[in-house]
Amino acid sequence: MVIALVLIFVFLIVWRGLFVPNPQERYTVSYSELMREINGKNIASVTIKGLQVSGEFINDVTIRPPGEKTERKVKRFLTYLPSFQGEGILKVLSDKGVDVDVVPSEQRSFLWQLVAGLLPWLLIIGVWVFLMKRAQQVQGGPGGLFSFSSSKARRYEFTEKAKVTFQDVAGMENAKQELGETIQFLKEPAKFRDIGAKIPRGVLLIGPPGTGKTLLARAVAGEAEVPFFSISASEFIEMFVGVGAARVRDMFKKARVSHPSIIFIDEIDAVGRTRGAGLGGGHDEREQTLNQLLSEMDGFEPHEEVILIAATNRPDVLDPALLRPGRFDRQIVIERPGWKDRKAILEVHVRDKKLSEDVDLDKMARGTPGMTGADLENLVNEAVLVAVRRGKEQADMEDFEEARDKVLMGAVREESISDLEKKITACHEAGHALVAHNLPDADPIHKVSILPRGMAMGVTQLLPEEDRHYYPKSYLMSRLTVALGGRVAEKIVFNDVSTGAQSDLKEATSLAEKMVAQWGMSDKVGPLSLGRGEEHPFLGMELAQPKRYSEDMAWLMDQEIRRFILEAEGRA
Repeated sequence: MVIALVLIFVFLIVWRGLFVPNPQERYTVSYSELMREINGKNIASVTIKGLQVSGEFINDVTIRPPGEKTERKVKRFLTYLPSFQGEGILKVLSDKGVDVDVVPSEQRSFLWQLVAGLLPWLLIIGVWVFLMKRAQQVQGGPGGLFSFSSSKARRYEFTEKAKVTFQDVAGMENAKQELGETIQFLKEPAKFRDIGAKIPRGVLLIGPPGTGKTLLARAVAGEAEVPFFSISASEFIEMFVGVGAARVRDMFKKARVSHPSIIFIDEIDAVGRTRGAGLGGGHDEREQTLNQLLSEMDGFEPHEEVILIAATNRPDVLDPALLRPGRFDRQIVIERPGWKDRKAILEVHVRDKKLSEDVDLDKMARGTPGMTGADLENLVNEAVLVAVRRGKEQADMEDFEEARDKVLMGAVREESISDLEKKITACHEAGHALVAHNLPDADPIHKVSILPRGMAMGVTQLLPEEDRHYYPKSYLMSRLTVALGGRVAEKIVFNDVSTGAQSDLKEATSLAEKMVAQWGMSDKVGPLSLGRGEEHPFLGMELAQPKRYSEDMAWLMDQEIRRFILEAEGRA
């Protein structure tokens, strides 16, 4: 943009020099002033060019140039003859002995004048069109001036070197088994059509972030060896109305041309959430995009082997029309990996890493409950980085332990802490550890540290011996008690409490609220799930859902939450 403006500026300067007359520092004088100086014999020479008269005075003349307030002395002058004055001025000049030179006026052709007048404007318009075209290409891809409607889906062709298969996806055996039929259909569609079977047109992968949904979709395409079109749902929406629907049409058109093929839409909840739940109107651009997506999924012909795979971590906000049979027939839930799957994932990520013989992946897998595949990949990378910082040629178990602590609890903060604060922190963490050690239902203690990590001044880490899928009330009460153990220890030792228990109180209150309002663990409230404590990422959905309990019930829940916390504090 700056270069273009500079070029225009330079061109206008050159054009002015070529086509605009240059008076060569001559000052315009009136015709009357010229006649006075001629009669006073103060004219040295004159050049006549058409009606333009220029020349030099013998002696400097004091004049006031037009547009200026001060007078100045001039030597050269410029004026214009009236159209009725011609030979008369020549006779007067000749009588006064003035050197006269007559130059023919330059009469350029009409075409030349037209080009000289229009060329600057054509250049400005051309540069503007060029800049607009470049800007729209950036927004809409390489399609040109009207490429906003082109799909931004990226196509992947799988070669032997770049192909991702199920061997690269550790764990998720149930998901692989369910997707096996999809792969067989893409490889041998005639086998299914001959028997009259219909393969699911859409597969919805549901799971927390980082569990490998995108990797699994690419592995399906790699196993079937078909083109793979990948796009994020947020890429459909642009600043112009109708662009999202047009991009959906273009994406499905490209996939049909390349069939058999797979379309993968990541984070489909960006355009697929329930219509009417937001604060926008019925003509919301997102809703138009969703309507077009539904229409395209209905428009698959039997001979078009195109499978749509989508991923989301919020299935509860999806529009019911997306989930009906004929669209996303098959919904595959991808949970956080268990310890066996975590070990398999670690084995995949350490393939190209140099490890010491003391690295125990089985122990590391058991000590990372709740971690996803992305978390484990990050852990392995952090362990290697720790080894490099320590000047090692191989990563050992100590490096993995340090990397796990950094991922789970944050990096150690180097800062000066007073002795009193160190004592308070030590007492606080000892309280957590003592309570956890003496409660039979609490998880085993893994590590206690008073080194500042992340946002915390100290950490007491408990690791379960095995993965949990159900949480008994006794276990949850133990967690409440452990969370309040640090605050109780401060109160016993120092006869005072500090702000160090802020995160503990927040965790305890949230857990107690879920126990009372969602999991029915309060005898007074009863076995009710009242929705309190649920998180709604969309403001419109939260506003659209009425409160399902009275003010009296809300007061009772508050009392039960308080009772649970006070009971846990007394137990601690």
